[in-house]
Amino acid sequence: MVDIDTVRSKLRECYDPEIPINILDLGLVYDIQLQEDVIHIQMTLTAPHCPLAGVLAEEVKRKLSEIEGVKKVEVELVWDPPWTPDRISDEVKKTLGF
Repeated sequence: MVDIDTVRSKLRECYDPEIPINILDLGLVYDIQLQEDVIHIQMTLTAPHCPLAGVLAEEVKRKLSEIEGVKKVEVELVWDPPWTPDRISDEVKKTLGF
C-alpha cells in the first residue's frame, strides 16, 4: 500500500514550469486519494489557459509512477475553486516575502 507521505514527497519534486516552487507548496494540489495501487490527484493550475497544463500533469504522473507498488496514476485538473496566491504554503510565503 502506498502511503501519503511518499506521495507528498514525490509531488514536492514537481515544479510549476513558470514559478520555481513545487506544486504542493504552491497550493496546486487540492486532493490526494489513495486506493491500493492507484493514486488519484485533483489539482489545478495558476491560470486556466496555461499552455503547459498537459506537461505538468504528465510530470505528476511520471513522478508518482516511480513509487514502488503504484500501478496507475490519475490526474484530474479542476478549476473550482480557482487558484490564488493565498494557497501558497506559509513557509514559501515567508521565503517570497509575502
